[in-house]
Amino acid sequence: MLRLFVGIGLPPELKLRLSLLAGGVPGAKWVDPGNYHLTLRFIGEVDEGQAVDIDAALARIHAPGFDLALAGVGHFGLRQLFVGVERNPALLHLQEKVDSAINRLGFVPDERRYTPHVTLARLKRPSETRLPAYLAEHGLFRAAPFAVRHFTLIASYLTKSGSIYEDQQDYRLG
Repeated sequence: MLRLFVGIGLPPELKLRLSLLAGGVPGAKWVDPGNYHLTLRFIGEVDEGQAVDIDAALARIHAPGFDLALAGVGHFGLRQLFVGVERNPALLHLQEKVDSAINRLGFVPDERRYTPHVTLARLKRPSETRLPAYLAEHGLFRAAPFAVRHFTLIASYLTKSGSIYEDQQDYRLG
C-alpha cells in the first residue's frame, strides 16, 4: 500500500526562507524544510493498481503553468500553523482538475473547502499568549512569486520522527 497525495514543490531558496519562520511557538512540531510543499489533493492509502490508475488520470490533465506567491501566516484552530497563498485563479483551476480526476476514480471527495497553504508546524498545546504574538510578528510575510511548471504525485511514509516524502511522478503544465 502507498499513502499518496498530489502537490506542488517549492524552490530551495523559498524553503530556506520559510525555515527562518520556524521557532518561537512552544508546543509546535515544526515541519522539516525538505517537506515543505503545497498540497493539491490528499488521496490516502492505495494499492499498486490504484496508483497506476491515479498516475494515468493525472497524466491526462492539461493546464497552463503559472506563477505563485506565498503571503501571510495563519492557523487552523490550534492544530496547524501555515503560510498562506495569494489568490490565484490558475492554482484553483489546477486543483479542481486534479480533484475531479481523483474523484472520477472513485475516491471520496474531500468535504472541506480547498484552502491552499504550506504547513509550517503542527500544534500541540501551543502557548495561548505566544501564538497570537507569532501571528502578529509574521503576519506580513510575503515571498517573491515562483514559477509552477509541474505538479507531482508524492508518496508519504510515516515514521516516528515524522513523514518522509518521495516524489513518484511529475506532470508538466503549459
